[in-house]
Amino acid sequence: MEHNQSSPLSFSLNLSNILTFLGKPKMETSNKAITGQLQQLANKLNNPTPMQQVINPNPMQQLLNPNQVVNPNPMQQLLNPNQVVNPNPMQQLLNPNQVNNPNPMQQLLHPNPLQQLLKPNPMQQLLDSSAVQQGVNPTSTHQAFNPAPRMEANPILRQQVLKPELTTKINPVSLQQMTRHDRSMISMSDDNMMVKQIHSTHAPDGREFDVRPLFQLVEDILHRATPGVDPSISASQPRFETSEGSFISLLEALSLTIDRISCEIAYKSLCGGDAHGTTLSIFNLLSNYSWDAKLVLTLAAFAANYGEFWLLAQIYTTNQLAKSMAILKQLPVILEHSGPLKPRFEALNNLIKAMMDVTRCIIEFKELPPMYISQDVPALATAMTHIPTAVYWTIRSVVACATQITTLTCMGHEYWMSATSEAWELSTLTHKINSILDLLKKQLDLCYQYIDGKIHAETFRTLQNLFESIHIDNMKILRALICPKDDALPLLECSTTRRVNIEVLRRKNVLLLISGLSISHDELSILEQIYNESRVPGTRMESQYEVVWIPVVDPSVTWTSAMQDRFENLQATMPWYSVYTPKMVDRAVVRFIKEIWHFRNKPILVVLDPQGKVVSPNAIHMMWIWGSTAFPFTSLREEALWKEETWRLELLVDGIDPTVLNWVKEGKFIYLYGGTDLEWIRKFTTTVKTVASAARIPLELVYVGKSNKREQVRKCIASIIAEELSYCWQDLTMVWFFWTRLESMLFSKIQLGRGDDEDPMLREIKKLLSYDKEGGWAVLSKGSFVFVNGHSSTVLPTFTDFNKWKDDVPPKGFEIACMDYHNMLHSDSQPCCRFEFPSEIGRIPDRIKCPECLKIMEKYITFGCCHDENGINSLY
Repeated sequence: MEHNQSSPLSFSLNLSNILTFLGKPKMETSNKAITGQLQQLANKLNNPTPMQQVINPNPMQQLLNPNQVVNPNPMQQLLNPNQVVNPNPMQQLLNPNQVNNPNPMQQLLHPNPLQQLLKPNPMQQLLDSSAVQQGVNPTSTHQAFNPAPRMEANPILRQQVLKPELTTKINPVSLQQMTRHDRSMISMSDDNMMVKQIHSTHAPDGREFDVRPLFQLVEDILHRATPGVDPSISASQPRFETSEGSFISLLEALSLTIDRISCEIAYKSLCGGDAHGTTLSIFNLLSNYSWDAKLVLTLAAFAANYGEFWLLAQIYTTNQLAKSMAILKQLPVILEHSGPLKPRFEALNNLIKAMMDVTRCIIEFKELPPMYISQDVPALATAMTHIPTAVYWTIRSVVACATQITTLTCMGHEYWMSATSEAWELSTLTHKINSILDLLKKQLDLCYQYIDGKIHAETFRTLQNLFESIHIDNMKILRALICPKDDALPLLECSTTRRVNIEVLRRKNVLLLISGLSISHDELSILEQIYNESRVPGTRMESQYEVVWIPVVDPSVTWTSAMQDRFENLQATMPWYSVYTPKMVDRAVVRFIKEIWHFRNKPILVVLDPQGKVVSPNAIHMMWIWGSTAFPFTSLREEALWKEETWRLELLVDGIDPTVLNWVKEGKFIYLYGGTDLEWIRKFTTTVKTVASAARIPLELVYVGKSNKREQVRKCIASIIAEELSYCWQDLTMVWFFWTRLESMLFSKIQLGRGDDEDPMLREIKKLLSYDKEGGWAVLSKGSFVFVNGHSSTVLPTFTDFNKWKDDVPPKGFEIACMDYHNMLHSDSQPCCRFEFPSEIGRIPDRIKCPECLKIMEKYITFGCCHDENGINSLY
């Protein structure tokens, strides 16, 4: 009895000496020294009697004198078989070769821990495999045959501490055994059996929790764990920022589950359980949770151990407690060989990154808004069938990563570097996870497209309802159009480059300038001129309306730096407000603008009154024709202005050239002409000057170019100036504005539903536009009175045949005599009429009457290129 009381004390003192020895910076003491110390301590013990040795052998005696219990006598086996058949772990570590010939029943019922790790016995394998096949928790019988070993008695850990030189001599049967099953599973083309197994464990009971905060915490741990090994992981996601208090209640409810998962993984990693069986045991532990919760909880368990491992690696040099723990885990030795280990760590980190990516994708599926997408949507249904498989392989990858870390700390870096099969396993799992991720991402993109379609349809209907309702001000309308995401400062005051709130537009007349990035400098310069005229102090319209530019860009086009530069350059030229960025314009708003307001690519100017009601779907034609005089730019105002107009020269040139208007006031004969046929221009100007001289009339000729072919017009202007043929507009913006105003007159009539009216003024406008497409033309007037509007085929012969009608000049007057003779020629030879409506103008009439014969014109679709445009349309 005295001997039994002294043995534990003596053994504890010896362990104290060992721990003191381990605390030394350099472990230079050999195994012989350790054995010598233990032998000296054993000599102080009293020798027990032979019978006592048989019935209750001393553990220390077994350690120091293993030969006495290697071949026990029958009585010893009968009375205390466990102690004889199953020698203690320390004995196995120090004298493994002396543990000889255990009997078969001993091997079957009580395999020693080292034997368990290196080569599981047949009964253990049989029980383990049956438990895996059943997909349930291990039975009590299984637990009895395969009890969880105590960590402090783990033989591998003691072997690493007491005999570090043996780490390169151990035959790593257990780890190969773990990966052998993995390779067979990964190579299977059909996962049906595996899917059935994991579905059999899935029995959610309705417990739900938001996995996003816990996942963000896991992300933060893994991002910070190995910054020196793989910086890309640290930079792939933003750092997790939150207070620990927000997780207290969540972690209190989940900490036990996380710990159980962590212990399960650690136990199976140490005892050589195959990865598939370990994965199924985790599924059994988490049977009541949803798929995303299973995944995040398993990752949390892994992150706790993985983070602890690297935390020690990061702080052991500055913290004595961390240093001692790091020595137990062999971290200093591992870090000394970090260079050769880097490829393996990169493979490990690649797998961890793939695990996080697929988890993030599964969480996004869980967070899809159910009000916009249901389980019967094909994309989501397809994803839901693959999510269990994705969860399985991700959890299995967690087991593989945990096994790698355990192998590193237990078997040493030399074995870890030499185990090529484990490296192959990591790469194979990474490939498997990424393949699943690609499939899930594709389905997730389809889900987002489906949801976007639903949201855009809902937003589109909301916009329609808003514009059909009555409001006390324009704020709801403008917020829906300009800042649907409640941006505090959605507008830019372009003149000051200052961001402002939408409140600056409250209860004002607002003109929405809607265009693409292809809006021309000519359009902007004329609009700016009209806008500035309305801001002159003292005018009645000062501050009564505001202009807001809404740039419309195709949502399917990728926004580039060239587009951003173009957008900023356009903003810099504008004196009014602009949406801060085109990205703020919702896709549903773009659809509304195109479908309801008929925007294509040509700029439109939608007018909203102070209550947000649309009073003109496109006031740009009014703006081009009458400028600020058309305020408040309503459709009623447009009709009133047309009633006041007549076919006169001021209608064609008003607001373009004061010189021409002065000639009108002076009552001169003014001939406007156009085209790009330089030979015809020379003949026409020369002949007309000769006739004017003969008739002694004050004549002014004005060349106004052509509606297109800008470069050819430029060349004609240069020749006219050089040859002094006539007066012309050298600024091509004036030429553009002349034709834009003329086209706007036709479009304004069409917009008002008057496109086919037998209005003499409208007929003359149509003629002039048609002549421009078919060659040269001329408009002859005396002061305001226009007496000839003709094609080149009739105008030039009229003046060539002056001798035939010059006798009618004295009685009728020059203008009437000229008009009569031209009308006679025109009746004999009517040129074809043709109109061109660019598809980008939006509102194209279904039919139009010929201005010559009043018949319905034939409709064609044509394509054209003038070769002299600046190419902006093709870029944007």
